[in-house]
Amino acid sequence: MAEIYLKDIAHGRSGDKGDTSNICVFAREPKYYGIIAEQITVEKVHEFFGDMVKGEIIRYEVPSLNGFNFVMKHALGGGATHSLRLDSLGKSMGSAFMRMKVEIKE
Repeated sequence: MAEIYLKDIAHGRSGDKGDTSNICVFAREPKYYGIIAEQITVEKVHEFFGDMVKGEIIRYEVPSLNGFNFVMKHALGGGATHSLRLDSLGKSMGSAFMRMKVEIKE
């Protein structure tokens, strides 16, 4: 087994609305969909972001697109106009998300 970054097997799109961050993850090839489904769980996302995400995380599966949509509530310090964070927008969270690690067979 090898540990790699999620970005090596997936790409993503992200954004925000108020204090909610939305990140979509799409497998680069259909064979990676199962790896993402198994390893990128709500629990792992909570662990990865820690106290940064204070609310619920919901994972929606979109198998027809080999993807997932993660909605993270209370994740942006109140939103762009309320937060003291330097960069509170969902785009930066999407980039961070791609640095999660997954294990694949070599």
